[in-house]
Amino acid sequence: MLAIPKKTNKPSKDKSPYHHGDLRSSLLSTATTMLNNDGIDSLSLRKIAENVGVSRTAAYHHFKDKNDLLCAIAANGFNQWQQQAEKILTDTSLTHQQQYRNFVYTYIHFATNNPNLYDLMFGRTIWKDHGSNETLRQAAYPTFDYQVKMIEHWQKSFMFAKKESTLRLAQVIWGTLHGIAKLMIDGIYTDNASVDEMCECAVNLFLSVNSD
Repeated sequence: MLAIPKKTNKPSKDKSPYHHGDLRSSLLSTATTMLNNDGIDSLSLRKIAENVGVSRTAAYHHFKDKNDLLCAIAANGFNQWQQQAEKILTDTSLTHQQQYRNFVYTYIHFATNNPNLYDLMFGRTIWKDHGSNETLRQAAYPTFDYQVKMIEHWQKSFMFAKKESTLRLAQVIWGTLHGIAKLMIDGIYTDNASVDEMCECAVNLFLSVNSD
């Protein structure tokens, strides 16, 4: 609930247009922008509330603390990524190999275009010491489950060797893409040509040469 300022003789400076239904999304949107621009250290409920134009009390009605806010931002990130993954798998105009190639490149581009968000989604800030909450887990775990589903779909088409465990194959592919993404985000590799070559290698490496 929004905090209603007490009436005074002075005109109120709070001219926020936000209402109960969209304040949470406005806070999340502002927080994500601040995260992307200035990193995680720039985030506090007080600063976010100021930027949105509401009281800090109003922000605490939606997020109990900073960790709760960070989990919500990360959950949104996982939802955004899954939407992109679903578009790839349901694009019937592409062959299975083209779908997989798009998956590899889209994953890397998502990570490198949103480096601070990506670091939050997969970093120790909210995962270590049981920092994740139910909102985050309900977004993150199904996202990986969907990636396993994608690998299973491609495996059934004999694109990947069927003798390999679908779960392990999904984990190794994810680990490979995560490693490439982190190399670029951390500034170890900054040459886009090198990254493209690594992506192509990741595509070719996991394709089954001889179907079982």
